[in-house]
Formats: sequence, structure tokens, C-alpha cells
Amino acid sequence: MHRRDLLGATGALAAAAVSAPALAQPAAARTLKFIPHANLTVMDPIWTTAYVTRNSGFLVWDTLYGLDDEYKPQPQMVEGHTVENDGRLWTFTLREGLRFHDGEPVRAADCIASIARWARRDAMGTRLASLTEEMRALDDRRFAIRLSRPFGLMLDALAKPTSNVCFIMPERIAQTDAFTQIRPEQMIGSGPFTFKRDELVSGSRIVYERFAGYRPRQGGQPSGTAGPKVVHFDRVEWHIIPDFATAGAAIQSGEIDWWEIATTDLAPVLRRNRNVNVVVPDPLGSISVMRPNHLHAPMNNPRFRQALLRAVNQADYMTAVAGTDPQMWRTGVGAFTPGTPLATNAGLEVFTNNMDEARRLIRESGYNGERIVLLATTDIASLAALSQVAGDMFRRLGVNIDFQAMDWGTVVQRRARQEPIEQGGWSVFCTNWGGLDHFNPAGHLMLRGQGREGFIGWPQSQRLEALREAWFDAPDLAAQQRIAADLQRQMLEDVPYIPLGQFFQPLAHRRSITGVMQPGGIPVFWNVRRA
Repeated sequence: MHRRDLLGATGALAAAAVSAPALAQPAAARTLKFIPHANLTVMDPIWTTAYVTRNSGFLVWDTLYGLDDEYKPQPQMVEGHTVENDGRLWTFTLREGLRFHDGEPVRAADCIASIARWARRDAMGTRLASLTEEMRALDDRRFAIRLSRPFGLMLDALAKPTSNVCFIMPERIAQTDAFTQIRPEQMIGSGPFTFKRDELVSGSRIVYERFAGYRPRQGGQPSGTAGPKVVHFDRVEWHIIPDFATAGAAIQSGEIDWWEIATTDLAPVLRRNRNVNVVVPDPLGSISVMRPNHLHAPMNNPRFRQALLRAVNQADYMTAVAGTDPQMWRTGVGAFTPGTPLATNAGLEVFTNNMDEARRLIRESGYNGERIVLLATTDIASLAALSQVAGDMFRRLGVNIDFQAMDWGTVVQRRARQEPIEQGGWSVFCTNWGGLDHFNPAGHLMLRGQGREGFIGWPQSQRLEALREAWFDAPDLAAQQRIAADLQRQMLEDVPYIPLGQFFQPLAHRRSITGVMQPGGIPVFWNVRRA
């Protein structure tokens, strides 16, 4: 599988970018026009981990704490907190004057309901919930969380910008069951922008409007998702442009201000335009993964999943996604993000890149020709490339592959279904995670083993869960690293997912805007302004 077969030659893309039709009239000075990496089909950032939903969430909702550029939690909606009883009693105080978009004040009761809903779906949230004996409002601005034992990652959990984010919603909305999606009319937060439901054109445009009642933090500097969120645009428009050449043409012509993910094939063309800036915003990059559905054959057979490890060549996947420049991707990727304290080579020798060995293990697993449904994303360049390489790998393995092409929004809906293959179910899909998501076991959803009650794919492994619990109790970094190595070995035994490599994605923006930030790959729309 060659990169030119996946995305076409750079020259062809460049020519298409130059000749692509205009989108619209030039943006007004007080309107920021942005191309997200995917269409927004799910509004609820608790129901899904989809990054496009999380990114939208940061416009509409706010968080109790933000995470700065040094990965340290900083107060955001809270004025401060106290810790008593040897770390078992936390008391939080909200800043004065916080209001939701409907004019209602933000209350402690809203925070409690929001934390409770988030904690049912998030990896760190479930840990916090397991230790929580009581959450109660002390008054409208203060609430307390009483724990059965200390939880040193309390602020990290409330501040983390990775999916799922602990966004604060009005109590009546946060009381929605965590496994039921909130509706578009419930997109009410206290964040710097309001969601313009009346201007939503699904698959084409999403609009946000500056919330005049938003009160940024006072003092400090913008850093990550922390610090003052000062809005300089009255309106933010997301334009859904699935054709990459058209997107490239729009950023070059000035019809679009900011492109979240510029394809690596078009990046050299954009760099030659003196009015466009192309940068790689996230040093932790993205981690590509293949996620099997552990509920149905043949992916419910660990021996079949282990066979796939022998077939995966991470370099094939990364070259398809990010090109031939080795500075833009890495192989030898295991459970944890390369270059971070818990990254390890333990057990990675199973990636033999030996198709004959993989075919033999598939035969020995008892595979009987069951249909394998691959949910193949078409409208996100990196996921389209991963899906094509995966499809080619399965075909070379000689299995009964059903390659079903669809946009990412449809994948997000389909992957949540637990029904059998014959009833619209699925077998496997490829996706990306931010490097921060795989920094440690605390928020690492791919490493959970909770079965049907857990994250999409639903692997079950008591050993993975036990090791994760042991990591939380580890007394120091050396002990954490030993447990991380054991976790990776167990991951390669149970195969809840298959790591496909790490790559680095550029963004592109017009030089006429300044302050563009994508911390951890998250585009934030405060503190950005026209030059």
C-alpha cells in the first residue's frame, strides 16, 4: 500500500487547490472562519469522545480548572479550593458572577450534577467516582467532595482537556443520563460563546456567537486551556469542507482564516504562500490505533487479535498518514506516548511484521470465515489513510473483510452499537488519540477492561483493571514505570486495541490573525485576533 494510492500526488492536489471554486465572500473583520477536522454530528461531549464534539464543547462550556502548557492544573471557574482531612475532603469555591447563556447563575448544584454525569463516562472520572463518598452543595458558590481515601489526581481530573472533559452544564441538563445524548437545544453553557442552533446547517456550517455575559479570569496569561479567555471576535463560523483541495484553496485565498488540520500533502504548497503560516502545534502528536469489537466473532477471540499484532507494520500506517519524512512520525509505539515518562519497549517484539506468521495464527485461532466489518472513515485524511492500509492488510491476510466507507459522523454513531454484525454491528475501526490521552493509565480509555459497561469496543480484562488500580497506588515514578511495563505486556496479551504509530499534524492559518493556539490539538477561540 503506497501513499500515492491513498491521497494522490502532491502536484495534483496543488493544482486542485489553485483551481478550486471560491466558497463565499471574504470574512467580515469580526467573524472568524474555521475549518474543523470533521463534521459535528454529536453535540454531547460526555456521550462521545469524538474530538470535534470536545472542541465544540470548549466554545460553549467552561471547566472548573484548565491545564496550562506545562500540564499543570490552574483555577478556571473556581476562585480556589481547600483540602482537609488528610486529602479526603475537598471544598471548591466558584468565582463570583458566573452565568449560563440563559442568564441563570452558575451554582454549586450545577457543578455537582456535571461532575456526576462526566464521572460515569470518563476514565479518570470513574476513578474519582469510586472514591467519592459524598458530593454536596454548601451554598450557591461552594461545594464539597468527601473521599474514602486521598486522590492526588483530583485537580488533574477536573482540568484535563482530553475526552471526556468535565464541562459544567446547568443542573437540569447535567441530570440527563450519561448514556443518553443531550439535544442541540440543550447546548447551554457558561463558556465564551453561545451555540447558534438557528444557524446550524448540518454538514455545512456551525455558528457560535460571543457571549456578552462571559467573565474571563483576571490576571495571568493564556496557557493551554488555562488563563483568561478573552474573546476578540463576535462570531465564529465552522465551515465543513471534506474536500482537502478545496480547503487548501480557501485558506490560500483568504476566504478561511484557520484550518485545524492541514494535510501533509498540501502543507508544502501552503508554506509557499507568504500569507499563510503552517505550524505543528502539539509536541505530543497523535496516536493512531485500531480498535476491535470484543463482543463478536472473530474479534472476540484473543488468539485472532494476537495474530493481527504480527501483521501490523506501523511504518506502513504512518507513511500513509504523514508521508515519508521520518520527522513527522514514529514507530515502536506501545501503550504510552513516546518520549513521555511511562513509554516502554516491553513486549513490543510481537510486532514481527510477518504475514505468514499472522496467517498461521489466524488458522490456529479457529477462524471460520466470519465477516469482518471495517468502519472506514472517508472525510478525515489521516483516518481515511489508516482505513485504507487496514483494509489492505485484512485482504492480504485472506479474511472475509467488509470494507464499509462512511464519514466520521456516521462512524461515531455506528461504533456505539453493540448489536451483532448481522444487525448493523461492526468489527473494527481506526482512530486517533491526542498524545496527552495516552500519557498515563489515568485517562487512557483504550487500556480499560470493563466489558460492556466500558468504552466502545468493550474489552474485558480483570488483569488490566487491577494493574491500573495498582498504578494509582504506586509510591513513586519508578514504581509507576514498572507497572506501566506490565500494563503494556498485558495489553499485548489481551489486545484491547492495536497501536499503529505516532504522527504530528500541522495546522494552517492566515498571518492576518494572531494568537492561534491548539494546545494538545484543541483549537481554542479566545485570545485570537486580527493583526
